[in-house]
Amino acid sequence: MRVVVQRVSRASVAVSGRIVGSIQRGFLLFVGFEPGDDDAVISWMADKVVGLRVFSDEEGRMNLDLRDVDGAVLVVSQFTLYGDARKGRRPSFVGAAPPEEAAVNYERFVTALKRRDVPVATGEFGAVMQVDAVNDGPVTLILDR
Repeated sequence: MRVVVQRVSRASVAVSGRIVGSIQRGFLLFVGFEPGDDDAVISWMADKVVGLRVFSDEEGRMNLDLRDVDGAVLVVSQFTLYGDARKGRRPSFVGAAPPEEAAVNYERFVTALKRRDVPVATGEFGAVMQVDAVNDGPVTLILDR
């Protein structure tokens, strides 16, 4: 499982010109899965995301997590996180989970985040989406498990 975390002051995702998910302060998550990702991996990643201390405290230090700042998450599926462009100029996506497996894991990850008491918005799995975000900081992390 691979997640790109962007700390945002706002973010939204649209499908065919219709906003399907939006948040204010929090994280925009681009999420990809590989074959074999299981409940343990998904649970670990949900804990990691919710517990990331990357919001500034009163002294300007990154010390606060999502719950501390009443933040939310916007989850967008992105199999291209497993694109391998080491050879040639056209990426290979053989490292990504098949769509059927990834769709189930995407829903499991969204559910795992909701169980951690943070507001969750989503894109639409498998759809062509337009993402609009204001990156805060900017702060962007790549998490692998």
